[in-house]
Amino acid sequence: MVIESECSRVVGAGVEVPLVGGRSARYINLDYAASAPALVEVWDEIQALIPWYSSVHRGAGFRSQVSTAAYEGARDTVRSFLGGRPDDTVIFTRNTTDAINLLARCLPRRTTVITTLTEHHANLLPWRRYHSAVELPVPASPAELLADVDETLARAPEEQPVLLAVTGASNVTGEVWPIAELAELAHHYGARILVDCAQLAPHRAVDIAGLDLDWVALSGHKMYAPFGSGALVGRTDWLATSDPYLAGGGSVAWVSAQGAAWTDLPDRHEGGSPNVVGAFALAAACRALARIGMGAVSAEEARLGDLLRERLAGIPGVVTYQTWPGHPERVGIAAFSVNGRDHAEVATILSAEYGIGVRNGSFCAHPLLSHLAGGVEGWRPGCGTDVPGAIRASLGLGSREEDIDRLADALLEITTRGPRWTYRTLADGGVVPEPDDRRLPAFLSPACLPGPSPGPCIINAR
Repeated sequence: MVIESECSRVVGAGVEVPLVGGRSARYINLDYAASAPALVEVWDEIQALIPWYSSVHRGAGFRSQVSTAAYEGARDTVRSFLGGRPDDTVIFTRNTTDAINLLARCLPRRTTVITTLTEHHANLLPWRRYHSAVELPVPASPAELLADVDETLARAPEEQPVLLAVTGASNVTGEVWPIAELAELAHHYGARILVDCAQLAPHRAVDIAGLDLDWVALSGHKMYAPFGSGALVGRTDWLATSDPYLAGGGSVAWVSAQGAAWTDLPDRHEGGSPNVVGAFALAAACRALARIGMGAVSAEEARLGDLLRERLAGIPGVVTYQTWPGHPERVGIAAFSVNGRDHAEVATILSAEYGIGVRNGSFCAHPLLSHLAGGVEGWRPGCGTDVPGAIRASLGLGSREEDIDRLADALLEITTRGPRWTYRTLADGGVVPEPDDRRLPAFLSPACLPGPSPGPCIINAR
């Protein structure tokens, strides 16, 4: 979305990409839900940090002290942006998946975890590995979700810890979950709640204290800080009494021949040299988003999201996915299928012929896609498996009405005239142009092909 602020500019805006046949076009980025580009402001702050980059926590050198201040200061920024309580811990991780796995390792023994089959795999698989997981079916409505959670919590053993683990916004359909009501239900039964905020925090304000959430997990690469960082933010008690997530340097107070004593939070779960740049970038993104104002971000995204779904609905042969038809609360994500065409083919055509970047596949949400595909006319399995696939367009800072128009016009051409180029399906189900005469950027050319480079290399050459 375009908001009149220097903070809203993203790195790479306006870049031209090659198309098949020797043409080029301005790149239309509709893949924010996978990885958002860096904000220019974030990139500027990273460039300011890099000359001062050094080891953290135990270095006596001045650059180490600067890096330590930047790293530890990032915790306060992230906590404030998320509306955390003063005593909430902020543990830096690699991403949301890492953060949820960390919490899964730290839950007390015999914890029952309640989640649903609408979740991203990151909020399903860790609980299966370490705990007794209750996976509720995909609910037909928010009311059904709340009723199912209420009933399940009521049946949970009173003497055992219980955690409700839910998404904040679906990474497939964009539907925003009733987090306030779910948190109230969990606490009514003495349970705790984790919210996967990977798709919520970049688009809506998150208020940990106001909603009384126990933990949230998020990723920097969804929040305009693609430098390999995420965070687990929330209550300290279960985390403070468990063994380190990563045992090693930084997680110990002392080591002897007889054993070791672990450090306090947050160092306890940040073993090894931390990603100082990634943590600082995440904090820089939080500062930038706070300056723009999450109210302005969500309002503009709602406008563009409505336009996106309206344009898709007007294209013959395009079928959109919804878990809760008519549910108004959605972030800027729309998943859809094109009748009679494989999702990988459509995504490849959009890229090769129109310069439009979307996501295709199952979006790490196989159970949800299987549920949705059962009610979508024209769906057919891709890649020779029983896992369904779809196409996802997602919006973010820098998205424009023109981007949505380009996508809609391209899809209309594909559904009415078909592709203008030829394509080949690979053994793994992927689709590539045949031939593919697009050339990679010059900085990749020397490493693209084995042996002496003949010049700019061609995509899909091998």
